[in-house]
Amino acid sequence: MKTVVIGATTNPERYAYLAVKRLLKFGHEVVPVGKNEGEIDGIKIHTDRPDVKDVHTVTLYLNPMHQKEVYDYILSLHPKRIIFNPGAENPEFETIAKKNGIEVTEACTLVLLSTGMYETAEKQ
Repeated sequence: MKTVVIGATTNPERYAYLAVKRLLKFGHEVVPVGKNEGEIDGIKIHTDRPDVKDVHTVTLYLNPMHQKEVYDYILSLHPKRIIFNPGAENPEFETIAKKNGIEVTEACTLVLLSTGMYETAEKQ
């Protein structure tokens, strides 16, 4: 199952960077999307809005002020769920996502992965 990481960065001190690395380590297909070009473990960070098929999860690392510009893009991916990581919680977008039949989770992707809850949620 594919995960799109919105807010991806090459900065190893950022949680979005760690999430991409950890998702890859756990065997997930990852599509990093960020504002700056670069790579994480050989995976290109997309600075455009790539048309990705069969997206299971979008994990957000953008604060709510910067999310409006990606609402339509995220909805166009038709993900099964959106994870709003700490600092990315956004009641407005969460409501929009739910109205579009998307599961909404306020959680830390890194914690979900380390506790085995990420994969459990994928199989639902």
